[in-house]
Amino acid sequence: MNADTPADTPAGTDIFGPSTAPGAVTSGLLAAWAVHDLEEMATMARWTRTRVPALRERHPGVPDRVWRSLEAVDGREFATAVAVMGLVVAAASADGYRTGGRSAFYQASLNGFGLHGLVHVAQAAATRGYTPGVITSPLLVVPFTLWARGRLRRAGVLRPTRARDIVSGLALAGAATVVSHAVARRIHRATPAA
Repeated sequence: MNADTPADTPAGTDIFGPSTAPGAVTSGLLAAWAVHDLEEMATMARWTRTRVPALRERHPGVPDRVWRSLEAVDGREFATAVAVMGLVVAAASADGYRTGGRSAFYQASLNGFGLHGLVHVAQAAATRGYTPGVITSPLLVVPFTLWARGRLRRAGVLRPTRARDIVSGLALAGAATVVSHAVARRIHRATPAA
C-alpha cells in the first residue's frame, strides 16, 4: 500500500479496485492516444491530397492560409509532430500514474483528449465526410475518456468539472497541437530531407 491508498483498502488492491490497476486508467491514455494517432498518420496525406481541394472550393470563406497550411504539412513533419505530442501525452500519463490519477495535468490532458475526439466528429460533420481521426474518436477516444473519468470518480480522485475545465482541456489540447506542429516544422526546416 502506498501513501495515496486509503487505509481501509484491502492489501493487494489499489484505489481503483482489484479489477482495474491505475495503469489501465493513466497509462491507458497513452495507449488510446497512440491508436488514435496511428489512424491520423495512416490517413492524413491521402486525405489532404484528395479532400482539401474539394473543401477549399466548397468553403470559399475559409482563409486561404488555412488550406495552404494543411497542404504544406508533409508526412515526415506530421510524424514528427505526432512524436512530439506523444511526449506530452506520455508525460501526462506518467504524472497520472505517479499521483494515482490525482494529477491536474493528467486530468486536464484526459479531458482534452476526450473533447478533441468530439472536435473530430464535429469536423467530419462540418465537412460531410471522413476526416483523419474520426473513426477512432467515437469508438475509442470518447469511450476511453468517459470510462477513465468514471474510474477516477469512483476512486474519489476526479476533480469537479466546471465550464472553465472544459475550456482549459480544449485549450491544452489545442496548444499542445500547435506547439507540436511548430516544433516539427522547425526540426524539418533545420534538417534537409534525406
